[in-house]
Amino acid sequence: MIDVLLADDQALVRGGFRALIDSEDDMRVVAQAATGDDAVALTLEHLPQVVLMDIRMPGLDGLEATRRIIAEPRAAGVHVVVVTTFELDEYVTEAIRAGASGFLVKDTEPAELVRAVRVAASGNALLSPTVTRRLLAKVADATRTVRPVPALAELTPREREVLVEVAGGLANDEIAGRLYLSESTVKTHVSRVLMKTGSRDRAQLVVLAYEAGLVRPGWAGGAAQGGG
Repeated sequence: MIDVLLADDQALVRGGFRALIDSEDDMRVVAQAATGDDAVALTLEHLPQVVLMDIRMPGLDGLEATRRIIAEPRAAGVHVVVVTTFELDEYVTEAIRAGASGFLVKDTEPAELVRAVRVAASGNALLSPTVTRRLLAKVADATRTVRPVPALAELTPREREVLVEVAGGLANDEIAGRLYLSESTVKTHVSRVLMKTGSRDRAQLVVLAYEAGLVRPGWAGGAAQGGG
């Protein structure tokens, strides 16, 4: 059973998410929070596998609440998914840096939300690859800032290729098909890239790739060129 905590200051949003999640046989809502402070306290009390975290809440916002949850050793098994809107693009990379495993938009399709909860609970990220790529592209296009990432020098050419495909929002099986590798080999490469770059998960790899200039807005993987 996947335990889910809902953190949103709008009761209507929480109610809609709860009805959807509780209708699934393999997941349940264990707590609801209307503030960031409550989200942190209830998360540490219930230790759910997944927290659906709104960004804008009274008092402690969702970004700081995410940081505090991720910083708690006993919450190591908790995966925070930030719930955002297209109007909050500027918060996307900050949310991932805070430790979020990924994010959803509030008007996402019900089936996509359910799938995202399962993906997050399994320890995987990046959620909603198409939406994720589009939002991060907007952030990258707005900032146009490329920063040096020394860890990229530690990557092999193949690991760089895999990183570019991850940043394009591709799953392991899709990367395997594109690069003519086995899926297990791709998993190994992804694990090594995570370790070498000190990234927590695939979501942080996407931010790193954009910030390092390995991918830029409008690129969908493939033969991207970039500095690092």
